[in-house]
Amino acid sequence: MTSPSAVRRAGLTVCAAGALLLAAGCSAAVESPSAPSSSAASSAASSSASAFPAETTAEPEPTTTSEASPEATAEATPVALPASDPVGISVPGIGVESELMDLGLQDNGMIEVPPYNLGSPAGWYVHSPTPGETGPAVILGHRNGLEGGPGIFADLPQVEVGDSIEVARQDGSEASFTVYRTERFGKDREGFPTLEVYGNTAGPELRLITCDGLNEQTGLLEENFIVYATLDS
Repeated sequence: MTSPSAVRRAGLTVCAAGALLLAAGCSAAVESPSAPSSSAASSAASSSASAFPAETTAEPEPTTTSEASPEATAEATPVALPASDPVGISVPGIGVESELMDLGLQDNGMIEVPPYNLGSPAGWYVHSPTPGETGPAVILGHRNGLEGGPGIFADLPQVEVGDSIEVARQDGSEASFTVYRTERFGKDREGFPTLEVYGNTAGPELRLITCDGLNEQTGLLEENFIVYATLDS
């Protein structure tokens, strides 16, 4: 397993893509990379957690994208912050305030996900850069809880381009991001944007990932919803 310190310095090298679907709650998970490159550290994409039987996995298909205009995103790359673990996240546009737990890898190479109980916080994937460092920091959260109530990212699909995201860091600083893209992907075909979600970036970026698209007949969330944000200058 690649150590967190090796991965946080230069973004992620992609090795796989997948998705997690659960009837009671869901989030994205990632598969452990086989080996990092010499210039960038390793990453992964989402897959399922085996502890919950009511799950289904499949490669998603893009369905909906909202993105800022090229003029709005053609600004200079912001200066990266030094490494510092995240301790909390705020998404004012949807009223989210959450502590952040650390998410590593399970023995099967899949990413850990936050607990499925109501009130569970969002989680930062420790093998991604810390928010504010160069590369895509990855934060996962559930749409709902095991008991059926709303999860911490229940309203994440309401996030819009231009919204702010604040991440509190262990060193007392705050990394401020602005959303430049949101994307919804169905899980019935190939098409998950692995490189765009987990791949190396020129500057500091952030990804928020949850599930979406409730199938009322099956009770399953059949889509992934992804928020892309860049560090403010």
